Amino acid sequence: MTKKSNFFQSMKAVLWAFLGVRKKAGLQHDVASLSFVHIIIAGVVGALLFMAILLLIVKVVVSH
Repeated sequence: MTKKSNFFQSMKAVLWAFLGVRKKAGLQHDVASLSFVHIIIAGVVGALLFMAILLLIVKVVVSH
């Protein structure tokens, strides 16, 4: 029986997915243990963080 993971593990898996570097064994472990709801929430949080960082970079570049 696989242990369900916490939200931090889901966030870590989503961030690795954003980078596109994930081993097949890691993916299979994530599919077996991560909560679908945690993945959705982590994906939304990750996308919002990504957009905020991009907007911050654009503001810094444009202000100079």
